Amino acid sequence: MTRFAISRSQWLALTLIPVLSIALLSSPVVEWFEGPQLLSALLVMAGLVLFATGALPEFVTALLVLTLAMLLSLAPAEVVFSGLTSTACWLIVSGLVIGIAISETGLAQRVSDLFTRYLDDSYTRLIAGIVLMGILLGFVMPSSVGRIVLFIPIALAIAHSCGFETGSNGQKAVGLAAAFGSHLPTFAILPANIPNMIMIGSAEKIHGWSPLFGEYLLLHFPLLGILKAIFLVMVLLWLYPDSPKPRPPAGPGRPFDFRESRLVLIMLVTLGFWLTDTLHQISAAWIGLAAATLLLMPGVGMVSTQSFNQKVNISSILVVAGLLGIAGLINHQNISGVLGGHVLSWLPLEPGRDFTNFLALSLTATATGMVTTLAGIPATLTPLAGPMSEMTGFSLEAILMTQVLGFSTIIFTYQSVPLMMAMPLAGIPMRHAARLCLILAALTITILFPLDYLWWKWLGWI
Repeated sequence: MTRFAISRSQWLALTLIPVLSIALLSSPVVEWFEGPQLLSALLVMAGLVLFATGALPEFVTALLVLTLAMLLSLAPAEVVFSGLTSTACWLIVSGLVIGIAISETGLAQRVSDLFTRYLDDSYTRLIAGIVLMGILLGFVMPSSVGRIVLFIPIALAIAHSCGFETGSNGQKAVGLAAAFGSHLPTFAILPANIPNMIMIGSAEKIHGWSPLFGEYLLLHFPLLGILKAIFLVMVLLWLYPDSPKPRPPAGPGRPFDFRESRLVLIMLVTLGFWLTDTLHQISAAWIGLAAATLLLMPGVGMVSTQSFNQKVNISSILVVAGLLGIAGLINHQNISGVLGGHVLSWLPLEPGRDFTNFLALSLTATATGMVTTLAGIPATLTPLAGPMSEMTGFSLEAILMTQVLGFSTIIFTYQSVPLMMAMPLAGIPMRHAARLCLILAALTITILFPLDYLWWKWLGWI
């Protein structure tokens, strides 16, 4: 008879959940919430602890949160299960199918062979090179989703060529470098991510101002782009030590076959529609789903039914559905609105205290992303830029730009749809992304935020 043993992560969750719940219930914050709001806040907190600690399999945590939300009648089914009908869910499905096609046709290996010989002699050069390629894609592809769908299969092929087996430290580091490198530093490039574009649109509509590409790049890229990328590389080398073991070359390259040509054509058409979405107004999810459906069509596509059944992991979709359900529950119960209404009056904002004001605004934007997701930061804070400008003495433009420090600092993976989508594509458990998010967020807040203040001061923005 086997004895049930509780792991360290389960003990941690069993300790944290009651401690944090008691702390919330015994604090003045409890008076801000009504019954269902308070119960929702407790459920969200418990769910995030389970996700962060990995005490349960991630898809079990997702199902547990969704089930309890329904049993406790905290929100209607269309809110709780909104993740399954969201564009993020179908982006993952289409991304998985496209990734299978890129791998099975040999296209990923072909592209990998072009780069591997420059990267496989040094582990540091390999990880740094993957991150750099992700950043460069940010200048030419204005969508994290598109960058991740195209780049992750290629990065995994590079990892395989360097001798890293599935599940090894090297394979995880390469996958995380591709996902985070394509996403985090590119917030410093104006049109590269959705929160950037929401901020520009809302600032122009409400305040009649939008930044120029060059001034935005100069203000943010040296620190939030370059230095954050260096931190990313250093942390990955520390967390996942390994050494490349290059495989011997397979001989002369094979000719470009018809299947690869068809896939390239489909991908170019898909990419063209992604890049022109402002013209046709079709969501990236439905464009990707159309490409995935075409790739699955018998006689036309390159992904067999057997490959689809074996390689499309339903558990990863349930995890994303659970995380998006948490975000939907927060929004339905107006938890972010309740917190925002009280927190603004608490902020230590006062003209003349520039450093304190800068940190308070940056941390407020970061905390807002925890309860609204990244895209909710500009939607929530842009209307408040006027009062914040009066309270601090900062220019309206400087107030708006502090949002970038918030939505480029990801504390929990559920805040970012591209990261949630990237982990299933890379075959990496979500807990690895969660740990990396927390470490990078700590480094950003303690090192980059103060350095950003000095940089802004030197440029004359403060």
